[in-house]
Amino acid sequence: MIRYLTAGESHGQALTTIVEGLPAGLPLREADVSAELARRQMGYGRGGRMKIERDRAQITSGVRFGKTLGSPVTLVVQNLDWPNWQEVMAVELPAGTPEPTPSLTRPRPGHADLAGALKYGHDDVRNVLERASARETTMRVAVGAIAKRLLAEFAIEIVGHVVEIGGVRAKGLTGDLTPAQIGALAEESPVRCVDPAAAETMIQAIERAKAKGDTLGGVFEIVALGVPVGLGSYAHWDRRLDGRLAGALMSIQAMKGVEIGLGFEASRRHGSEVHDEILPGSETAGGYARTTNNAGGLEGGVSNGQPIVARVAMKPLSTLRAPLRSVDMATKAASEAGVERSDVCSVPSAVVVGEAMVAIELGRAFLEKFGGDSLAEIRRNHAGYLEWLRER
Repeated sequence: MIRYLTAGESHGQALTTIVEGLPAGLPLREADVSAELARRQMGYGRGGRMKIERDRAQITSGVRFGKTLGSPVTLVVQNLDWPNWQEVMAVELPAGTPEPTPSLTRPRPGHADLAGALKYGHDDVRNVLERASARETTMRVAVGAIAKRLLAEFAIEIVGHVVEIGGVRAKGLTGDLTPAQIGALAEESPVRCVDPAAAETMIQAIERAKAKGDTLGGVFEIVALGVPVGLGSYAHWDRRLDGRLAGALMSIQAMKGVEIGLGFEASRRHGSEVHDEILPGSETAGGYARTTNNAGGLEGGVSNGQPIVARVAMKPLSTLRAPLRSVDMATKAASEAGVERSDVCSVPSAVVVGEAMVAIELGRAFLEKFGGDSLAEIRRNHAGYLEWLRER
């Protein structure tokens, strides 16, 4: 089973992750990870930080001659902005230096600032925001890049795209497109939207929000293709794949809702309009087929062979250039919230983080089903299962 920990602060020296549970023999290059990190930094609406950072992954353990060893893989990404923050984020105070005065005492509504400061007893909310920052997702994307490499060995592909920003919705064009086309068109779009007209209107909405010192949220969709029948389980609540995917996606900073398949729309319809009828068909799905995918590829917490489809709602970012009201924690006086360098809209880059989290959870479920100590062993287990399905 894939396990990982991330470490590092937004303006610290570096970000780090350790990934355990990967099989031996998986082809992996630093370039594979860095390519995903570069995608995360793209997208219309990003702020000035992205002009400074050029995230590159360094693998410091667990890989030799381009293949994993079966031991923990360590990844490090240096923060290029660190030289400008060495004094603010110093690990130790120079000898004889008095305890610093808190630099940030005006928490931002919608952020972890106040709740985190009260929880951990901090007087300086920088101690909270540095770790609560979405900069942490850099390393989740790094882990997701490895999970994508694993899944790709078994023809499982994950694509993501934006369906709404600031109330501007893309038209239902994806039904006429292959997943490869969706992925290609999303990558060509500054806002990762496959509807060119909607994308232009989204850009205009971002510009209007920027002029007002405001921010915008939106909705994005992640689709996983080639997922075999049988990942996850109905037997225990914490093994249900839909719950695991929803939890992983909700764990991304600023996410406020997740729906699978029809999602909330299913609650507004009759059962006859919702459930996907079962027909004779695909050998790889045990001899069965569906003509619809309202369930989003998951029934009873188990993958059913259809594409897994999840949509995620992201709130507007918490740092506003025209700040909301707050209270100064040092004086308890009414004040404006603090202002940190931030994006106007990061929904397009959140797509990449969403892809990563889906890849990680699918990778975990895949190894639970077909696990082995080496890629070759997993191949044998996977091939035997597919053969058994065909024989049914």
